[in-house]
Amino acid sequence: MDRLPPLNAVRAFEAAARHLSMTEAANELSVTPGAISRQIRALEDFLGVRLLERGHRQISLTRRGEDYFRASAKAIDIMREATQRLTRRSKRKQLKVRAYTTFAMRWLIPRLSGFHAAHPDVEVLLTASLDPVDFKKEDLDGAIRLGDGNWPGATSQRLVANILAPVCSPALLKTGPPLRKAADIAHHTLLHSIARPDDWGYWLDAAGAGSRVDARAGMTYQSSAMAYAAAVEGQGLAMAQLFLVEDDLKNGKLVMPFKKTIDMGSYTYYLLTPSHRAETASMRQFRDWLLDQFAHAGPRGSS
Repeated sequence: MDRLPPLNAVRAFEAAARHLSMTEAANELSVTPGAISRQIRALEDFLGVRLLERGHRQISLTRRGEDYFRASAKAIDIMREATQRLTRRSKRKQLKVRAYTTFAMRWLIPRLSGFHAAHPDVEVLLTASLDPVDFKKEDLDGAIRLGDGNWPGATSQRLVANILAPVCSPALLKTGPPLRKAADIAHHTLLHSIARPDDWGYWLDAAGAGSRVDARAGMTYQSSAMAYAAAVEGQGLAMAQLFLVEDDLKNGKLVMPFKKTIDMGSYTYYLLTPSHRAETASMRQFRDWLLDQFAHAGPRGSS
């Protein structure tokens, strides 16, 4: 039957072989040199081979001892690294947060390294879903949701102004039908998100073109992120939440063909936390960090 060698003896041998000194190995392991010598002899008896040549004041490795030292040192290093990873992970606090795919991809993930740098002891476990949040049934510390601020069983914190406006690629403005007034949108493809089917209707009504443009026509995508990607590729106009396309507007991948924007008021993004249990210190840190990020970004105005 295969058996493992006595692990304390292997550790003693590895230390002695690394230092080529019983005394230094003893100091490292906080035992006596005699204890190191006895452990190594026990290991040699177990293996049936001599690992060390013992001189009056020094030791050296036999050929088999050199082979066994390399193997034992590698095994100990693997165990040491695995232990360090496990203990580091156990000391970190896990924060379970749910967000929408578009919010996570276009806003949160690009900034999340900043939170980890400021709070290295907190590990954010981020998931994306359109499903409603039920803190009493789900193991979540927080969620970022779009709504009016009222969620049963949750405390909500408003994050950002939800300001809408059409966006498209610069190429579409050059090659497509002219976009001089809102009604001209009828000659273009509207790009929709399943999660926000009414946004085009809101904007068109506010722009005075609701009766002249079919707000439901066009292409529909599973997420706003996909609709924005289609807009970048020149496939039509997307109704954007401006804070989510800010980078694309800055780098010129997207443009706003109209100055008209609408502020959806209380219908915007909120950070939700369970109301039936106390907020953890980690969740407080994450909430404060989120609010600070949005405060420094600053909302776009509406017109």
